[in-house]
Amino acid sequence: MTTTPSRTVGTQPWLHQRGREVQSFGTVRHFPLALSRDARMYSCQRLNRISADTQILYALYKKHHWLVRGHTFYQLHLLLDKHAGEQLALIDTLAERIQTLGGVAVGDPRHVAELTQIPRSPDGVEEVPAMLSRLLEAHESILIDAHDAAAHVAELGDDGTNDLLVSEVIRTGEMEAWFLAEHLVDTPLVRADRPEEDR
Repeated sequence: MTTTPSRTVGTQPWLHQRGREVQSFGTVRHFPLALSRDARMYSCQRLNRISADTQILYALYKKHHWLVRGHTFYQLHLLLDKHAGEQLALIDTLAERIQTLGGVAVGDPRHVAELTQIPRSPDGVEEVPAMLSRLLEAHESILIDAHDAAAHVAELGDDGTNDLLVSEVIRTGEMEAWFLAEHLVDTPLVRADRPEEDR
């Protein structure tokens, strides 16, 4: 008869534990997904870059949500927070797809800063049109990357990643960019120009 070693049971947490890294960033484990290792590696690399940019976009949305001001404060405060929530959901979806493919999702903000293509914004407060333009430029950068990645992963047979990029990243980004861009149209709030015959 074999006996198992007894463990001391107590209420004290085992603090300050360290462990070895069990999977390096930039590698993929093998899962039975009917996708080649090369296809999964490529998809994970592209998704991690898009995820890094999306995490920066999320942070920009939160920053501008806090700092926006002026006569459209209330509407923009709510809109930017709504968009931030949608970007946060995308980040989670991207990370889960990377993990599904056997990769390692980028998560540490310091690592994100190394991978992102989105330029850093000033630490202080910009004028509202500049904030919105900065968000639009970040969206366009992500959309360019997502369109390119979607085409390439489709060629490699990764329909799941293609679907995620098209149905979620691209469609969400396009909708949010539309809402932002309409706030930059210079139209009077109170008065419209009268037709010639009414003058």
